[in-house]
Amino acid sequence: MANIDEQVEVLMSGAEYGDPQTRENMTRELRERLIQAEKEKRPLRVYCGYDPRKPDLHLGHTISMRKLRQFQEFGHDVTFLIGTFTSLIGDPSDVDKAREQITPEQVEENARTYQAQAFKILDPARTRVRRNDEWLADLDFRDIIRLAQNFTVQQFLTRENFARRLDAGEPIYLHEMFYSLMQAYDAYAQQSDVQVGGQDQLFNILVAGRKLQQALGMPPLVAIIMGESLPGTDGEVKMSKSLGNDIPLMTTSEDMYGKVMSVPDKAMHVYHKLLLGWNAAQLDELDAQMQSDPMAVKKALAYEITRTFYGQDGAEQGAAHFAQVHQRGELPDEMPEYAIVSEARVVDILTGAGLTSSKGDAKRQIKGGGVRLNGDKIADFDAILLPDDLPVVLQVGKRKFVRVVPA
Repeated sequence: MANIDEQVEVLMSGAEYGDPQTRENMTRELRERLIQAEKEKRPLRVYCGYDPRKPDLHLGHTISMRKLRQFQEFGHDVTFLIGTFTSLIGDPSDVDKAREQITPEQVEENARTYQAQAFKILDPARTRVRRNDEWLADLDFRDIIRLAQNFTVQQFLTRENFARRLDAGEPIYLHEMFYSLMQAYDAYAQQSDVQVGGQDQLFNILVAGRKLQQALGMPPLVAIIMGESLPGTDGEVKMSKSLGNDIPLMTTSEDMYGKVMSVPDKAMHVYHKLLLGWNAAQLDELDAQMQSDPMAVKKALAYEITRTFYGQDGAEQGAAHFAQVHQRGELPDEMPEYAIVSEARVVDILTGAGLTSSKGDAKRQIKGGGVRLNGDKIADFDAILLPDDLPVVLQVGKRKFVRVVPA
């Protein structure tokens, strides 16, 4: 069992608060919590929440999961919290306008596979899975008033995105402020010692969560705020499903391998640091290798990440698919089929087969030269396929294929 100093060093690695004093305070409080827990002969109660507003978690989410895994390896009590209630509002922390409201039915459908995805990183035997509708759904209006009286409007307006919207004359809706209140209550309801989160959670955890726990007679939790966000496949902007630059966990080994390979060279340093946990010496060696053989570096990373989620066979399959389709320009051996019974527009087929998100997206892909029919680019939005023309292969971008066949 690691001693307290060793635990603090590992658990605070990668944490960043934008303020050296706050980091020093959190380090001290973590050490004090560990000492107290050791005296009480109990583990720390640690959690991180994930809102199921989308059906897929992505590689960016695994950064906080890996921190939870470190707590597990030191024997602490880890909860993977599914935000089945908070997601009905949606966290306003990283957006410049109110999120679209979703229904409980959408939340339930999205949350269906979250546990299986989380267990790709977390130890199932040592993970507590909870849903925050367990306690939030039972609060009445009197409870909300009692909780809200611990905060001022001015406190919420100091949030960067709220302040930015206020300056720009953009609306800030009252219900958006409830999100921080609900997340703070999550910490109280679970009697949490530690909460893990990203930079967009600074206010929710450091201000709202800690303050509400104190107001309700509990010691404030220790915030472990991860310092860097994983850039998406563009290598620039934080990975996000809504931006389309994400690498989802629930995909195929071929898609995951290919998407990692599409990440720009400049992002290799941060990918190895955040996803593989490489130290400074290893990263120095990586930077040197990137100068001599960047393709080998990216292939090794794609293989290791794909192996984590799909095993060695999946990694081999992903590597073989990449070599066949992307390096040799061949069609994949296997692809989904889409049957038509009569003439059909290509844009309708692309949308129906799931190669594009909408007909508008299909037209944008055609306009950009990203759609091919049997290897030839399609330029006509109104292109039609007839049953007598089939079978044919439609391709969108470098990784999406469908074989169109007669019904």
